[in-house]
Amino acid sequence: MPQTTDRQPTLLLVHGAWHGSWFWDPLRAELDGFDVRTVDPSSCRNDPEALGDLHADAETVRAALEAIDGPVVVVAHSYGGQPVSEAAGSTVVHIVYLCSFLLDAGESLLGAVGGTPPPWWEVHETHIVARTPEEVFYNDLDEATATAAAGRLGLLSRAATEQPLTRAAWHDVPTTYVVCDRDAAIPPFAQEAMAGRAGTVVHVDAGHSAAVSQPAEVAAIVRRAAGS
Repeated sequence: MPQTTDRQPTLLLVHGAWHGSWFWDPLRAELDGFDVRTVDPSSCRNDPEALGDLHADAETVRAALEAIDGPVVVVAHSYGGQPVSEAAGSTVVHIVYLCSFLLDAGESLLGAVGGTPPPWWEVHETHIVARTPEEVFYNDLDEATATAAAGRLGLLSRAATEQPLTRAAWHDVPTTYVVCDRDAAIPPFAQEAMAGRAGTVVHVDAGHSAAVSQPAEVAAIVRRAAGS
């Protein structure tokens, strides 16, 4: 069950691969009353020469947590679960894994998808391009919104998908897993397998970008995790 505190927690939102903090705009609009912060992991950028890796992303999350005074609820989307699991410390009172990779120490994202890149990954030496994002990420959005979002995507560091976690914070932190039942990026059966590690499991009738297509429903889940 979500942990409650006497002080309202700050919310830290960690987006997934290829995206940016802009991904959270619809959800942020539903979270009035909270101090909401975001980070932009360096594994997701437009310049292939400037991409960081999983370890760099974990440092980014760790630094953001250290800059927050008081308890924190972290919301991790998709790949964002990796650096969050690696970095979350004692100030984190709850983690919401939103159709996210909830993996254990020693496991990598590539390993979690079977060791072979899915067909919609265009793999290069240092980075990965997401093919057909309108179909994979935004299948429950209108065409104009999906096209606009796809046009804002960056690259993904290949190293970030291959590096294994060295720790998994969910062993010590209360967690909620949100299964997106129409997800075309991470199949629901795979989400459900990972969700077995979470304390609370919630299903949402949405695609991979539920924070965009169902922001009010996701906000209600986040509010419950935050004890409000």
